[in-house]
Amino acid sequence: MISVLVVDDDRTVRETLADFFDTLGYSARTAATASEGRQAAAAHAPDVVLLDLRLPDASGLTLLEALRADDPEIGVIMLTGHADVPSAVRAMQQGALDFLEKPMDLDALDAAVTRAAELVRLRREVSLLRAQHPIRARVAPGPDSTQPSLERLIQLAAANDDVPVLIVGETGTGKGYIARRIHERSARSTQPFVEVNGASLNATFLESELFGHERGAFTDAKAAKRGLLEVASRGTLFLDEVGELALEVQPKLLKVLEDRTFRRLGGTAEMRSDARVLAATNKPLEDLTRDGRFRADLYYRLQVLTLALPPLRDRRDELSTLVTAFLPRGAQLGPDAHAAIAQYGWPGNVRELKNTLWRAALLAEGSPIQVRHLSLPQSATPSAAAPVTLADAERAAIASAMRATNGNKVRAAQLLGIARSTLLEKLKRVDDH
Repeated sequence: MISVLVVDDDRTVRETLADFFDTLGYSARTAATASEGRQAAAAHAPDVVLLDLRLPDASGLTLLEALRADDPEIGVIMLTGHADVPSAVRAMQQGALDFLEKPMDLDALDAAVTRAAELVRLRREVSLLRAQHPIRARVAPGPDSTQPSLERLIQLAAANDDVPVLIVGETGTGKGYIARRIHERSARSTQPFVEVNGASLNATFLESELFGHERGAFTDAKAAKRGLLEVASRGTLFLDEVGELALEVQPKLLKVLEDRTFRRLGGTAEMRSDARVLAATNKPLEDLTRDGRFRADLYYRLQVLTLALPPLRDRRDELSTLVTAFLPRGAQLGPDAHAAIAQYGWPGNVRELKNTLWRAALLAEGSPIQVRHLSLPQSATPSAAAPVTLADAERAAIASAMRATNGNKVRAAQLLGIARSTLLEKLKRVDDH
C-alpha cells in the first residue's frame, strides 16, 4: 500500500486529497503546518509527501530540506498555487521529484504519486542492498559475474523498466555493456536498444537524432525523419556521454522523462515515446550542475538508480573472468602473457583489455599468445622480450584478416576497421616488399 502525507494549510485541499487517495486504496494522512508535517513524516515514514510551497510557519522548501535530511529516500512532490520557476528549480535541486501547480488534475496527480512511490521503493531497496554489501554493490560485473549484490542491482534495474538509470565510471569501464545487459534482462528485451553519444553531434543534429525533424526544419532537411526516441519506443534509449549533452537539448530530454512527450524539430504535433532511458557518463554530473553546464532537474531525474563502475585496476580479481570472456574463440594465452596481463595497470580499462586481446590473437596467428603479441608498454611486461615492430604487427593483422575472410577485401577492411582503399594501399606496400 502506498502511503501519502499531504502537507497544506488549506483545509479543503487536505481533505479533498486525503479522500481521493483513500478511494484509491492508499494510506493518506494530512498536516496543516511544517511542524506537523515533519512530525507526521517521522512517525509514519510515508512513501510520498505532497508539500505546499507556502506554509504558515515555514517555507515548503525549508521543510523539503528537513524531510530529505531525515529520510534521503523519501519522495516529495511540491504543490503551489502560483507558477514560480525559480522555486521549482530550487525544489528540484533539493531533491523534489515533481512540482505541480494548483488546481491539479487528479489523474495526473495519481500518476505522479504512483511514479514517485515506485522510485522511493526502488531507492529504499537499493539502500538496503548497499548497506548489506557496501563494497560489492559498487563493483561492476564481468560478463559472467558471480557477485550477487551488483547482480541484484542489475536485476532490479531490469525489473523496474520505467526507471531511469545513470551509469558512471571512467572511460572504458564497460558502461555500454552494463546498459545493454540491463536492457536484455528487462521486459523490453524484444524491443530496440538504441544508442546515441551525447558528444558526437552539435546541438541541432543531436536534437534531430533524438527527436526527429519535419521537412524544412533546417537547410538539409529534405524530408521528415523519425527520431531515436520514436525508434526506441517500448525499448531502451542509451545516452552515452550524457554529460556532454548540449544545454539546448537538455530541457527537451527532461520533458520526455517527465511526461514522455516531445516535438520533432520544426514540428508542432505532440509526439509520445515509451522508451526507457539509460544514461552513462565519465564525468561527475554534480560538478557540471554546479558549473551550470548540466541542468540540476535533469540530473535528479536521471540518477534515480546509479550504478558506479570502478576502474579495472580496482577489480583485479575479475581479470581472469574478463580474459576468458574476451579472448577470441580458439585463442590461447602463454604463461608469460598471463603474467603480463596480471601485472599491467590497464589505464584504458575493460575496453583496452578487450582490444588488446583481439589484436594479440590476430598477431599470434593461431599460436599461443606471447608477451610480444600483447604490445604492452615494456615496463608492464615481466620479461625483456623484444616487442613486435609496428610494420610486422600491421602485416600480420592484414594477413590474418585476409585469411579469415577468404581473401574478400571488403570484409577484411571491415574486420580491420579501415577503408577498403586503405587496405589496398597497404597490400600493395606488402607486395612491393
